[in-house]
Amino acid sequence: MVHFRGGRKAIDIHAYPDLDDFFEDLAQCCRDEVASLYAAGCRYIQMDDTSLAYLCDPQLRAQAKERGDDPNELPHAYAALINAVIDKRPKDLTVAVHLCRGNMQSAWVAEGGYEPVADALFNELHVDAYFLEYDDERSGDFAPLRFVPKTKTVVLGLVSTKTPKLESPKALTARINEAAKYVPLDNLCLSPQCGFASTVHGNEITEDDLWAKLGLVVSTARDVWGEV
Repeated sequence: MVHFRGGRKAIDIHAYPDLDDFFEDLAQCCRDEVASLYAAGCRYIQMDDTSLAYLCDPQLRAQAKERGDDPNELPHAYAALINAVIDKRPKDLTVAVHLCRGNMQSAWVAEGGYEPVADALFNELHVDAYFLEYDDERSGDFAPLRFVPKTKTVVLGLVSTKTPKLESPKALTARINEAAKYVPLDNLCLSPQCGFASTVHGNEITEDDLWAKLGLVVSTARDVWGEV
């Protein structure tokens, strides 16, 4: 995310004439953070990432290309960067990544299915689980999930945090079963598509709406997987 916002032009050429040094220093900052969290007792870390989700959007891919980056290569570079942070993590530390297309005040920035980044996302990125937005048509279909290894978990973000309208439990179950055509049901989970307040402003829902949404997630999960 630090690189994607502006590319090479946003990184001081005198401090970092070689971008490899920039990525290594960035990775070290994150490794130090992971180490401090683990030392404090944390055994689960979720990284929130927008760059990989933004690279699903044709317009944002075009913008990256205009500033001199190859949108086909960036997913591999970003996977390598995250791996440089987490590959030596302790065996009892679980790491997940959440992909987001924008969530501030119920707004969004990017759209497009996961196909352009699917191979790098699922086969090169060494995380244990993925939280994927799937609450509306902007996220595309489930076909990119065919790249997911059987050892990994996919959390389907089918319940929107952007609108108070409650999703149909029947429709949620149908979509979970559709995703299960690509990923075993036991490797799937259900969640809201993002946080209910990505900034202090919150989203255009009430606290009652929030609890209703979470209750829907729990009841649907019980219907699909049993006790949760």
